[in-house]
Amino acid sequence: MKKGLIGIQMSTIKSKIDELGAYGTLKACAELGYHCVEVSQIPMTKENVEGMKKACDEFGIKIAACSASLEPMMEGMPGEYLVSDFDKIVADCKALDCDMLRIGMLPMTCMGSREKAIDFVKRADEMAARLKEHGIDLYYHNHHVEFVKYDGEYLLDIIKDNTKHMGFELDIHWIQRGGENPVEFIRKYDGRIRLLHLKDYRIAEVKLPEGPFDPKKFMEAFTSNVQFAEVGEGNLPIKACIEAGLAGGSEYFLIEQDDTYGRDPFESLKISRDNLIKLGYEDWFKLD
Repeated sequence: MKKGLIGIQMSTIKSKIDELGAYGTLKACAELGYHCVEVSQIPMTKENVEGMKKACDEFGIKIAACSASLEPMMEGMPGEYLVSDFDKIVADCKALDCDMLRIGMLPMTCMGSREKAIDFVKRADEMAARLKEHGIDLYYHNHHVEFVKYDGEYLLDIIKDNTKHMGFELDIHWIQRGGENPVEFIRKYDGRIRLLHLKDYRIAEVKLPEGPFDPKKFMEAFTSNVQFAEVGEGNLPIKACIEAGLAGGSEYFLIEQDDTYGRDPFESLKISRDNLIKLGYEDWFKLD
């Protein structure tokens, strides 16, 4: 039976790197029952790359994808970028036996401008073609900002229709927050996805501000109760999203939780894992 591989988006556990190191963090993931990760928001130092490689070899962990920005998110922002550190980024992928890179978000310099966004998309697609020469595929991860409309069309659809080399990593939480049905939207991208982010969407209890009634404070509390949730603890049709992703070509299903609201991220990942096993995906945590 066709199946995917469920793993962890490492941005969820980035706080553990300072505590446990890259090797120790991935060791803890394996002990929790996860054998697949996506590397994001982890400094790609020699020590971290070597630690991840050692853990992958010892504990049977697959690196589904690494992360890279095309260029700085804002002018002067430090970091490694495909336009300036191409060889280093490719070498890190090769060291980790990884054939996918993903761009985490639209540069802030492009937000609010259709023309700047399209220019970014053109350059990203050219970079995707260059990466393919090295056996690496490039994917773009959405948030809600790509659901802004230009002439009645979503920016994310504009990106899709103006690229031929770059694929997509769809995030079900941000699709929902963008106002679309994640299951139906995933189906639109059939054949363009190898990665899917499993991130649940929860409406938390409204916590009213103390003191005399203040309309502004009330509205802030009333509209700010959307939360990131452990998979299966929110409102999204997780099983239907997974099945749509699988049918559309997704191979890796990465659990991501941007905020665990004081709960240890490993505890949150255990909850997500237990819920996915209840849904029938126990075999998806195992490498073939």
